[in-house]
Amino acid sequence: MDASSPLSIIIADDHQIVIDGLKSLLANSPDIKVIGEANSGSELLRTLSFIQPNLLILDVNMPGMDGVEICAKVKHDFPDIAVLALTMHNDKGVIQAMMKAGAMGYLLKNTSREELLEAIGMVHAGHRFFGAEVLDTLSQGGQSRLVEASQDFLPAGFTAREKEILRLIADGYSNTEIGDQLGISHRTVDTHRTNLMKKVGARNIAGLIRYAFRHGIST
Repeated sequence: MDASSPLSIIIADDHQIVIDGLKSLLANSPDIKVIGEANSGSELLRTLSFIQPNLLILDVNMPGMDGVEICAKVKHDFPDIAVLALTMHNDKGVIQAMMKAGAMGYLLKNTSREELLEAIGMVHAGHRFFGAEVLDTLSQGGQSRLVEASQDFLPAGFTAREKEILRLIADGYSNTEIGDQLGISHRTVDTHRTNLMKKVGARNIAGLIRYAFRHGIST
């Protein structure tokens, strides 16, 4: 896509009022253009046979085919289209299924315009994005491997070693276990952890884990 061209979006939701509301929210964003809409999976696939957007905003609860099936089909047929799930379902299993189907982001429908725009930008750039309440759901019950790492994404100011350690922290490993895996002392791991907390503005390990989920730094 040309750098001067707006980001093109298609919205798929079984409630027209939701589509209309999203179009209204995005209307004042000059860098974004809604080029199509669909109320079902079959309608969406017909639309995509004529026009393909940069990004698809997709509801999970759709008639005929559900969002997971639609997402998998879209990513198989049109792998360059980024998918952002926008739904009422804040369920860990649903989130996992959508991520496995190829979605890069997951938001709830009570999201703010600011968070929606942030998610659109992140997902279009090839990074994972999860809404704040979705992050809380992913964090419940300890470690989670629902988010696949974006291997080429290195946050600004991070070293490769720091990203590696952050991923292991998010996966629930202790300092000693991380040290054993990487061949370094647990004190060195602790130093890296302290530096990571300063860089991301986290006050504790939970804050680091939330950051890792938000930015796709977790296996």
